[in-house]
This record gives sequence, structure tokens and C-alpha cells, in this order.
Amino acid sequence: MEQKYVAFISLFLDLFAFTLILPLFPKIFDFYASKKDDLTYNLLENSVDEYRKLIAHSTDRSLNSVLFGGLIGSLFSFLQFVSSTLIGAASDLYGRKPILLLAMTGTLISYLLWSISGFFIIFLLSRIIGGISKANVSIIIAIMTDLTKRENRSQAMALVGIAFSLGFIIGPTFGAIFSSKLSATASIYTYPSYLAIGLTTVNIIFVVLFYKESLPVENRSKSIKNILFQSIQFINPISLFNFKPIKSLNKESLNALKKIAYSNFLYLFIYSGLEFTLTFLVHHRFNYNSVQQGKMFLFIGILMTLIQGGYVRRIKPGKHLAASIRAIVILIPSFVLIALASNQIILYVGLTLYTYASAVVIPCFTTISSIYGNDDEKGTITGIFRSLGALARAFGPTFSSMIYWSFGASFAYIVGSIAFIIPLSILLSTKIKTE
Repeated sequence: MEQKYVAFISLFLDLFAFTLILPLFPKIFDFYASKKDDLTYNLLENSVDEYRKLIAHSTDRSLNSVLFGGLIGSLFSFLQFVSSTLIGAASDLYGRKPILLLAMTGTLISYLLWSISGFFIIFLLSRIIGGISKANVSIIIAIMTDLTKRENRSQAMALVGIAFSLGFIIGPTFGAIFSSKLSATASIYTYPSYLAIGLTTVNIIFVVLFYKESLPVENRSKSIKNILFQSIQFINPISLFNFKPIKSLNKESLNALKKIAYSNFLYLFIYSGLEFTLTFLVHHRFNYNSVQQGKMFLFIGILMTLIQGGYVRRIKPGKHLAASIRAIVILIPSFVLIALASNQIILYVGLTLYTYASAVVIPCFTTISSIYGNDDEKGTITGIFRSLGALARAFGPTFSSMIYWSFGASFAYIVGSIAFIIPLSILLSTKIKTE
């Protein structure tokens, strides 16, 4: 089997397992809230109740799950931000295959813990181990880079995009089905966790049997010191925002690239927080169960795939900045509609606009960033943008969930929609070089 397809299948299996939990978060937290003998969850809930009396307008205890979910989501993303860089560097030193298998083994352990997470502390531990281990995407992209030349690399990266689209369409749907249809007595997480364990086990066996090491010993990094230094640069936010590893850009190009990076970070900071709390909004306002959540993700995933395949890949060179600006302009009323939705029709009109922006903005930012730097620096620039995106996702869910928890969903989403004016203003003042 051609190695790029081995990498594609492995990434798809990983994302399939990873996205099973997405429609289940609200019900999972309801499950722990209902357990009177869960000391960790009850301690946290009593603590935030006392804090709520001091600062929050609402006394709705069900909103505590939004806060806990945001904190765990941010923790997972932060651990992923740090570990992806370090594990990626380790794969440059020791080879892709052993490090990929190590990361997948950590992911498998996190799913095993999830399957027995009758208490909140075990669930929390499973998310911590999962965040530390979640470096598969970075390693798969490195593998695709090993396997392709510059002129046909875009085709390999397209396979990565397809794996993401398929994973985010199929995973939440199966997570919803497995959580509700197989047993009326099992916990909501039981069968989805079993499926995640099965998929990850198959993935490990598949990689052992079919993936041939793509980074020969002679091409590996020789210095642990240099690798660690480079890794620290990709973790240090100041270094990232200033593009310290990039030496070839003139002042004008560097300033333009910085503006795109600021816009990318601020956009994802706001977007990721609202995106994460969306499942809680529809659960609280429309009483969505996991199956209805799965249908919502299916709608978003299919529509996003159609937009990316039918429109985004056809955007002409030089038009990506304008396309990203239009998408953010559309995103602002989308979150206002979601914030004020009193029925399914208004909600899905908002979700349609939201999906359009979701499909367009980040691919456009990625394309714009790729026109800067020498050929031997483009991978580094892409890595910086990925690191900044991961850093934004590490803080966005906590920020949005705290506003949601304190003042309610409508206030959080309207504030978020207004906040998109900030990255939009930066983009409007940006002049990029000809693509």
C-alpha cells in the first residue's frame, strides 16, 4: 500500500475515535452531577457555587457543567500545544514510527481510563493523558512531508483535510448512536469508549504492519540540544508572534505576516470558545440529547465538506484575504442568530452561516501564510501558525465558558460575535504580497 494512504487511514482512524465524545459532553457532565458520591465533582461544584454567589448573575447550577467543560477543553488543548511540539521534535530525532506508536499508546490508555470513568477524577485523568498523547496530527503531517516533494505536497495535505472532514462527520454521529442505542442501562460513555478503544487498537496494529519508517537515519536530527532549542521556540508565545526562527523576510513582509498571525490567534481564541460551548447551548436551550447533537455535527460536517470542496479550493490566488474577511463578516451575525435562537429554524440558519465561515477562514489563513518565506522556511511558518492556533484553543474555551457560566449563553455569544470585529479590523488594515 502506498505510504501516504497508510498515513491517511491512520489519521482518519485517530480522528474517528477522537470525535466520538464531541456530542456527549453535556450528558457526561450531567452524569457526574447526578452522582452524590462523586467527591471530586461535588467539591468542585460546591466551590464554584460559592464563587457564583459573589460574581454571577445566574443561580442555575446546570451551568456549572459549561464551566467545567471549558476548563477541561482548555487543559486538553494546552497539553496538546506543548506535547505536539516536543513529540514532533522527538520524531525528528528518533524516527516517525516509534514516536507515533508511543503517542498512540498514550491515546489508547486515555480511552481505557475513559471506559472505566465512573468518577469524575478518572475522566479528568483520561483527558490529561489524552492531551499529552495527542500528537498524531503533527507526526502524520511530518510523514506526509517526508513522503512528498514540494510540487505534489498539496495533494498529500489534501488527504489530511479529507481525513479531518470524514472524521468529524462520522465520529460524532457514531458517538451519538453508540451512546444511546446499544443499551438502556449502560453509562452514556460506555459504548463510545469501547469503540474508541477498538479503533485505536486497530490503528496501532495497522501502523505496525503497514507503515514503513519515512525518515531514514541519515536524515534525522543529530543534536538533542538543537532540537530542544527549536522546540522551546515553538512553545514560547513571544518567539511565535515575532517569527523568530524566520530570517529571510523584509520588514514589510514580516509585518504583514505578523498581522495575519494576530488575526489567526484572535479569531481562533474567540471561535474555539464559542464552538466548544455550542453543545451546551443546544442541550440547555433545546434539550438536545446525544443523537440530536450527533445530527447537528453531521449537518455541519457535510456542509463544511461541500463548501471546502466546491468553493474554498477554487479561490483564485490573491483572493484569499478578501475571502477570509467576508467569512468573518458572515460569522458575526451567525453567532447573534445562535444567541437569540428561539426555535430550530433560526438555530440552523445561524449554524449554516457559522459553517460557511468555519470552512473558509483557516484554510485562507494557511494559504496566505504559505506565500511568505524561502522554501526551507515555509514548513517552519506553517508550524508557527499551527502552534499559535493550538495556543488560542488552549485559552478560548475557558474564557467563553466563564462568560457563559456567569451571564448565560445569549450574552456570551453576542459578546463573542462583537469581539470578531477585532481580528476583522486587523485584516482590513493588512496588505499582503501577491500570491
